[in-house]
This record gives sequence, structure tokens and C-alpha cells, in this order.
Amino acid sequence: MKRKAFVAGQFYPGDSERLRRSIEEMSGSPVAPKKALAVVSPHAGYVYSGPVAAAVFSSTVVPGTVVILGPGHREIGSIFAIQGRGSWLTPLGESPIEAELASQIIKRCAFVEEDEQAHLGEHSLEVQLPFIQYYRKDAAIVPICVSHVAAYGQLEALGQGLAEAICGFGKETLIVASTDMSHYISQKAAEKKDMLAIRKILDLDPAGLFETVREEGISMCGYQPTTAALVAAIGLGASAAELVRYQTSGERTGDYDQVVGYAGIRVFSEGAT
Repeated sequence: MKRKAFVAGQFYPGDSERLRRSIEEMSGSPVAPKKALAVVSPHAGYVYSGPVAAAVFSSTVVPGTVVILGPGHREIGSIFAIQGRGSWLTPLGESPIEAELASQIIKRCAFVEEDEQAHLGEHSLEVQLPFIQYYRKDAAIVPICVSHVAAYGQLEALGQGLAEAICGFGKETLIVASTDMSHYISQKAAEKKDMLAIRKILDLDPAGLFETVREEGISMCGYQPTTAALVAAIGLGASAAELVRYQTSGERTGDYDQVVGYAGIRVFSEGAT
């Protein structure tokens, strides 16, 4: 199945040249990209969160395979819904699904089910793809949509299965966790709450992230995909993380009473370049 670009022209430009130019402008001056095992990137409209996503992808080496984990913003029929075959389209082109890795993930995590329908209309994974295509035109992807009912034990199983599958796959692979941070609270409150969650990510503490978001009532929509991505990155040898950029929608709208927070984070093995 070729999955069409459902939110092109809404969350990001629907014209290829405008989209390419938009990513180029948001990325700013070129920097020397570094290797990462996983990144955290926001998924709002590019006008709001694009600069944070651009900062992440422009500073990260995008390898030939990328696993994208994103939250389902509506009910899906699986705990973890994977599309194991076909391709995804955006105005920048067509990205094939890495079927071999997808198959290995399904084998290694009992909660992962092949479910193409769960991805139809969902924006959280799609908005990451133009950045991936811009920085690595030939990258293959594995999209996994995460249900909002996923418990910590299930997320841990997904992360461990991902790490095992990627190790067995044997090719350099980047994991992208798609999430926005706090939603529709004041700038001051967002910064305070978001930094609690960000601290747990930087500490490589997936259980702490999961618990903190729930205990503190942080409206971080992709904390579950991020939790699984952290488990996987640790299993792949992660030893450090860095906050690349943080900002809120207020910096674009001027409204600091009702903001959404965006964080860009790299998770890596120290010594990797």
C-alpha cells in the first residue's frame, strides 16, 4: 500500500519546492551532524514546531533506515500498529517501508500488529517524514503508531523488541519519537512541567519519564512512544542525551497564556560521531 500524504498543505506545505525551501530556511546555517540512536522531535504544524524539528534533524546523521514511533490521536485497533509493507508519500517523494526490519519487530514484540488502517489520517508520524527525506532521500522507514492505552510494561516490551530487531537487522538505524510537550497552559507552567519530563529523557530514565508525566499531569501526547524509544536506545548502547532546542508556540503567536511546548532531543552513545 502507498500511504498518501494526508496532512500535506495543512501541517506543512503541500508543494515540493515550498516544502523544501521551508525546511532549508528552518534549518539555518549548516552544522556538522552527529550520530544518534534516537531523537525526540515535535509534530505540530511546521509554522509552530518546525524550527525545533529542523534543529534536531539538521544536527543528526540520518541513516538509511528510520523507525518512527508516534502517538495515535484517535482510537486505533492495536496497542502498537505497524505498517510492514508498501511506502509513504509526501511532496518530497516516496519512502519505502523496510519490510525485513518490520517483520523482525513483529516477531520480537507480541503487542505489535500489522495495521495499516491505524496510520490513515494520523499526522504524528507523517510530519517527521519530510525532514527525513530532506536529509536522507533514500531512507527506508518503519512506522509504528502507539495507542494511548499502552502500559509501561508493553512499552518496555516494544523498546526491547526494537533493540533486538535493530541489532539483528545489522544496519544503522535511527529511532524517531514523535511528541509535543505540554498543551494549552501558560508559558511559565509549560516550561516548568516540560523540563520535568525532559530531565527524565536526558537522564535516560524511561520509567521515570512515564511516571513523571502521569503523576505531574503533563499533557505530553507522545510520552509513550518516547518511553519505548528510550528503552530501545538504552538497549542499543545509549549513554547520553542532549536537549537540542526547546520552544513554545508562544514564540510564533505571541500568546503566552495558552502555549504548546516543543522539545528536540538527541540520544546517543558517547564516542560515536
